[in-house]
Order: sequence, then C-alpha cells, then structure tokens
Amino acid sequence: MLQPKKTKFRRQQKGKMKGNTKRGAELSFGSFGIKSLQTSWVTGRQIEAARQAITRRMKREGQLWIRVFPDKPVTKKPAEVRMGKGKGTPEYFVARVSPGRILFEAEGVNVETAREALRLGSQKLPVKTKFIVRRDYIEE
Repeated sequence: MLQPKKTKFRRQQKGKMKGNTKRGAELSFGSFGIKSLQTSWVTGRQIEAARQAITRRMKREGQLWIRVFPDKPVTKKPAEVRMGKGKGTPEYFVARVSPGRILFEAEGVNVETAREALRLGSQKLPVKTKFIVRRDYIEE
C-alpha cells in the first residue's frame, strides 16, 4: 500500500479542493494516460488496485507510471467513542485529485491494449476519467 515513509506532521486538516489542477495536467512520460474529470480523494489502496488491474491487462509489457501519490493522512476515531478527547489517529493516506490531473501513464503497448488496460484501471478509481493519447504519437 502506498504511503509516505515519514511526514512532518501526523495529522492534517481536511482542506478544500476547488478549481482545476495546475500541475500534472500534461503527459510527461508515456504516450497514453488517464486524466481525472472530477475532484476526489484517491486512497493508496485504490491506486494499488488500479495499478494491478492495468499491469495484468498489459501482461507486463510496456511501462506504467503512477502520477499521483497519497501523502495526506486521514484520521478516524474508534467506534463508540465519546465526543471530544482530540483528533483520531491516522488510518490511511489519500492523494488529492482535481479535474485535469493525469493519474496513470503507459508506454510500449498498442493503442487498443492501452485503452483497455487503462479502462480497467479507471474502474477501480472513485473519479470519472478520460483516456488521452500524446499529440505526437504515431502508430507503428
């Protein structure tokens, strides 16, 4: 499961997620990718499930890049605990995803395989996504 090795602070406030993404909106490594169309938190488990689905479909051919990392801790208090007594302990980590963010990139497979693999991966994620191809991509 993806999570940071070390954080400066154990707990974080929820914060607001508004607007489109500023960074990570262009393909940087691969020729194909999936781009987020919604705002959401994506957990480390969801990212790992999507990665497994994509690599299985690609049959370990080509290369895959994960462009999001869960670095925000989400806390939770135990069940049936009274109000007060501070914030709960960190349970899992999430990545903030806003519209336009590239989530995964792939390279080294044909368009049909990449489209199907990234479609299967996007089904594991809590956001609507769109398949994108690099502008200067030429089919061999």
